[in-house]
Amino acid sequence: MKLDNNQQTFFELVKAGLWADSESVELGNHGILEPVGWETVYQLAEEQSVQGLVLRGIEWYKGHKSKCVSDLSQDLLLQLIGETQMVEQQNLAMNEFVAKLIEKLREEDIYALLIKGQGIAQCYERPLWRTSGDVDLLLSEDNYKKTVDCIIPLATDIEKEHKYNMHQAMTIDSWTVELHGSLRGGLSSQIDKVLDDIKNDVIRGGNVRTWINDKTQVFLPEVNGDIVYVFSHILTHFYKGGMGLRQVCDWCRLLWSYRSELDLRLLESRIRRMGLMSEWRAFGAFAVEYIGMPVGAMPLYSVDEIWKRKADRLCDFIMEVGNMGQNRDMSYFEKYPYLIRKLCSMGRRCDDLIRHARIFPIDSLRFFPRIMFNGICSAARGE
Repeated sequence: MKLDNNQQTFFELVKAGLWADSESVELGNHGILEPVGWETVYQLAEEQSVQGLVLRGIEWYKGHKSKCVSDLSQDLLLQLIGETQMVEQQNLAMNEFVAKLIEKLREEDIYALLIKGQGIAQCYERPLWRTSGDVDLLLSEDNYKKTVDCIIPLATDIEKEHKYNMHQAMTIDSWTVELHGSLRGGLSSQIDKVLDDIKNDVIRGGNVRTWINDKTQVFLPEVNGDIVYVFSHILTHFYKGGMGLRQVCDWCRLLWSYRSELDLRLLESRIRRMGLMSEWRAFGAFAVEYIGMPVGAMPLYSVDEIWKRKADRLCDFIMEVGNMGQNRDMSYFEKYPYLIRKLCSMGRRCDDLIRHARIFPIDSLRFFPRIMFNGICSAARGE
């Protein structure tokens, strides 16, 4: 993908935002070409939900007296600062909610692990500047059932449960809470088996790390399993409709923060057992080429040209669909009845199959029947 000036500037700012506080990472303005349409750069930051990273990147360039950001208007800068402050306040409120929820569950003798979200945010230099999402809790099967019974009375909105994934989503105090009795993504049984092993290692084996959220001890998955799960979750969104740059940034910060603690043999073994080596190397190439992930911190990285070509196509898809597919036209959800909406979604997935097959031809065909089957079963259950 050939980036225009605005896109190049956007990626350079994201790169600076990710690595500005890491002395071992070299930054520069070689990717910023004038003229720059700052309104477009700002729009890209919103589409990918990385306003905080872009603002940190602008800070870095201003601190180095770079002329490349000198024509950024004060009004637009203040708007970006205002949005980042709102993100910060939302994160503070979410952290408080997470602490209270974890404590409530412990009072009921229920122990849960926080996955994704606020746990990964702690890998950033400025955790409060990462745009927050949902509150995701991983539980044993017994605790999953107990938690559903425990907190459903607190919910104002409850979605239908996904039985295979053991997934229950609800809204509590304006926050979306998702309960997970498994880590399965439903792409293939081969992938789900490894994810089941990781869950058992974390839940039954007690293989966890911790985050002290104010005064509350929050358990997170052990890093070697977490990295594989986070990557598989990226692919679930990629193959099922849309993923964003923020997810890749999360993955990179997790890899970077724990680079000295990784079990590379275990990581490679799991990726190979899942049959995801092509995806790992393509996304690794994207991370290195577009957002400055240090090569030495990207396990299993390959310099072969094929992965750079795949990275370009990944970039094209990510920029088009926006964070979690938010750039896609979803108006049919409001226009049409349920079954028509499902047909529209299936048609889009067929279109995505064609695009994804240009990047991962074998796996696109391998995963597609399972994705469509699950979609049909979901429609039959009215989910």
